[in-house]
Amino acid sequence: MNQVLIIDKAAGMTSHDVINRARRILGLRSIGHLGTLDPAATGVLPLVVGNFTRLAQFYLGAEKQYEGVIRLGFATDTYDAEGDPVGRENLEGIRLDEIGEDQVREAASRFLGKIEQMPPPFSAKKIRGVPAYKLARKQQEVHFDPVTVEVHEFEILSLDGPRVRFHARVGAGTYMRSIAHDLGKALGCGGHLESLRRTAHGEFLLEDAHTLEKVAAAVVNVEAGDLSRMFLHPRKLLPQIPSVTANEDQVALIRHGRAVNLPEMSKSGYVKVFQGQTELIAIAARVAGTLFHPKIVLSPETSSTGENCGHGEVAGVRLG
Repeated sequence: MNQVLIIDKAAGMTSHDVINRARRILGLRSIGHLGTLDPAATGVLPLVVGNFTRLAQFYLGAEKQYEGVIRLGFATDTYDAEGDPVGRENLEGIRLDEIGEDQVREAASRFLGKIEQMPPPFSAKKIRGVPAYKLARKQQEVHFDPVTVEVHEFEILSLDGPRVRFHARVGAGTYMRSIAHDLGKALGCGGHLESLRRTAHGEFLLEDAHTLEKVAAAVVNVEAGDLSRMFLHPRKLLPQIPSVTANEDQVALIRHGRAVNLPEMSKSGYVKVFQGQTELIAIAARVAGTLFHPKIVLSPETSSTGENCGHGEVAGVRLG
């Protein structure tokens, strides 16, 4: 089974919790995810099943979209509502009712474009091979160097008392918790991320997502085809890469890792190779002209996979 299943993650679960439950529901071991969501966050979490775990390398730079609420008035040590308040002793004289929506919008505008961001101390980002949150929990010093991230949109939707509702579209590696923390700092009142919902991850949209409970119910009704309708159609994957349909001879060569001549769909360096309308068998890289060599082979009928096809943790996909 090579598929993509978009989960609408519930709050309180880690991304790995979702994988473990999906493995039990589907009865499959080879399942990974394409981008971690914090336990408190909800929304789009794409799962890749079977050989589709090998597609992870093409999603490392995928944009994400979020909606959420920033709580002004105090910061926390985790930069979200799960942490302990910090810095309140430095907020004397700050009146939240004196902070208007225009002021919040002006401060938010400073975070647009490429910015230098400090990751939260409680995060999965590793320091000398150890996740930062493990060091932070032991009261050990967590030191990061700022990283450059890109914020394409950061729109303030409303200000209701101390709560700022927002929409954001950001590049890979951006921490919305850090933006919430830094916005509170810019306003002089402190702030933290109270809630967050991911509405899109690349081409994966919330409208195509399903809860784990609905997936489990669909497995029970598998004869009705409910489960198959939940998987994303392979033609919708990686829309920036053109698709070609290979003939029988080309398919045989590709499955053995051989280069083939394919229709030149565009000047793209890659093509998605299909057998028929629904079976994605490979991602091929242009060698010259119309000659393409399979970079990864997704067909279940061969173990020849070009490159980057090991097991364990594959191109950023956690397989446990």
